[in-house]
Amino acid sequence: MNNIRAIAKKEFRSYFISPIAYVFIVVYLVATNFLFFQGFFIINQADMRNYFGLLPWIFLFFVPAITMRSWAEEKKVKTLELLLTWPVSDLEVVVGKFVASFCLLAIVILCSLTVPITIMLIGKPDLGPIIGGYAGSFLMGSAYLAVGLWVSSLTENQIVAFIMGVVVTFILFIIGNPFVTMVAPGFLVPLFNYIGLGNHFESVGRGVIDSRDILYYLSVVGFFLFLNVRSIARRKWE
Repeated sequence: MNNIRAIAKKEFRSYFISPIAYVFIVVYLVATNFLFFQGFFIINQADMRNYFGLLPWIFLFFVPAITMRSWAEEKKVKTLELLLTWPVSDLEVVVGKFVASFCLLAIVILCSLTVPITIMLIGKPDLGPIIGGYAGSFLMGSAYLAVGLWVSSLTENQIVAFIMGVVVTFILFIIGNPFVTMVAPGFLVPLFNYIGLGNHFESVGRGVIDSRDILYYLSVVGFFLFLNVRSIARRKWE
């Protein structure tokens, strides 16, 4: 546990040494607030359904931007070999990097609490979907992070890691969409509906926090962190 904490601190600090974290937070807040509030006053309803409807697509580009440098930068500057010589396991390194990136994403999400506060000042929103939406944001964001970290471990080019991260998360998000399931073979439809990241987020976003959705996201995180560990272990042997 101490090793994971030390690695997480090192990685988290690295985000704020450079302008990456500050730029990410500002751009994220400006983009989400602008896209949400330009339609909020037109609809004239005190709720955040449209806000949380935007998040999967916003995360699709912003989360890979967080993770693209995690492993790719280590490979590019040749510090990965040094990191792997430390008296820590591959799992501890992977989990440490995941915790650091999750903490940054959590800060970004919590900074957006000004949105529900503003809505509550001008109306009386239903708090259930808002709480569910934020819970779903943390769960979905953690799944995106795990995917992005695994993709970053496959290349030393940050741009390639970013593009691959967007593509993989987009596929996982869209695979359960009715547009896809309508043309998919019938026996694959239940599988696609379960695998789709978007389906589970919509369920949680309605304010219904089902243990099956939580288990799904935890399974996705665990699976891609496992792939991340295997990818690092393979490089160590090479």
